[in-house]
Amino acid sequence: MDTKRTVIANLLVLAAIGLLAAIYYSPIWWVSLTAPNYPEEAFPDGVRIHFHMNGVFNGCKKVEKAEILEEEALDCVHEMDTINHYVGMYPIAAGGVVERAFSPFLVSMLGVMLLGFMVNRPLVRTAVLGVGFALIAGWMTLTWYTGNGLQYQNAGYVSALVTALDQDTSKEEEDLSPGAAIIARLKASMEEGGGKPEQGKAESDKAGNLEHLRVTFEKDQERKAPGQAQPWKGSGAQMLAWHYGKTLARYFNVPDEIRPMVANMTLAANAVFWGIIAAMVLLLFGARRTGSLLYWMLLLPALLLPLLFLVDYSAWLWWYGHRLNDMGAFTVKPFMPTVFGDGKVAQFTTHSYPYIGFGLMLLMSLLLGIAALLRRKQLAEQD
Repeated sequence: MDTKRTVIANLLVLAAIGLLAAIYYSPIWWVSLTAPNYPEEAFPDGVRIHFHMNGVFNGCKKVEKAEILEEEALDCVHEMDTINHYVGMYPIAAGGVVERAFSPFLVSMLGVMLLGFMVNRPLVRTAVLGVGFALIAGWMTLTWYTGNGLQYQNAGYVSALVTALDQDTSKEEEDLSPGAAIIARLKASMEEGGGKPEQGKAESDKAGNLEHLRVTFEKDQERKAPGQAQPWKGSGAQMLAWHYGKTLARYFNVPDEIRPMVANMTLAANAVFWGIIAAMVLLLFGARRTGSLLYWMLLLPALLLPLLFLVDYSAWLWWYGHRLNDMGAFTVKPFMPTVFGDGKVAQFTTHSYPYIGFGLMLLMSLLLGIAALLRRKQLAEQD
């Protein structure tokens, strides 16, 4: 009976690990704006965006109708940013900056913790956690601090960085659309290197996106005063600080306000880096005793992932609604955007609902809850 409980609990945890991997690549929440000037015929889902763990992506689909000629789907991330900035709201990419950057490491860490929870023998558990944490720490260090560390980042995260920029990098591109400007920069950079990007792959390919980020960064540095320009390093830390500053300044170029915000976010990101390392060390030594508080901490964060997501999501919505820039075209009082359900802002109706990834989170929590009850009963009988 004891062996049967162990097998069932471990199978449930293994299934939860599989769900955790699926969650990372699934849209967790969707938000859309509808208004009379966005007719349902052309915008069946309104101006819609999808929140993933590693970024915010377009939720609008290409409209296939005889009376509507549309070569590609509208980029609704940019469209929503354009709408929001009129009331002084910062771009979508200004939220969840640290969470998105560290998402692959945190999700991998949760997976290793669940593997450790499955192991009953303390020495074997310590070995599993030690090897897993060491690999994650090495991967995170390479990505965050070393030159060209961005190549070790998740491809979706890199793609979201490129999409969020929406900035021209030279005066020659001032008359181009954001998409055309991106392609122009990529072609120029690839020609400098002696090659051309493959047709249709330039914007979606990870290497092409990394090249785009490098070119955009270096063009941006050319505009700086002598002594202030930085050489391209390509590390996660450098990209977060620079990209966050560019995002904040897209519509509201107020350096005196933006500099301290960038400094605080950079400090927070470095604190999270070392906080993850400290948490790994604590769990490695504290979870050796089966049934201890730190042993249960191997399971608890993944079990509470839906709640943790909602808390983080709500906190950032509050930030968006209460950090309105004075340079907005319209003045509105600070407000709390709708977390769940439908709301109203000016002439827009807002819709905010869970999506596939959140459903998978709830299922994962259910499986882990059952596994925890089985393991708790097993340990109680052993005592």
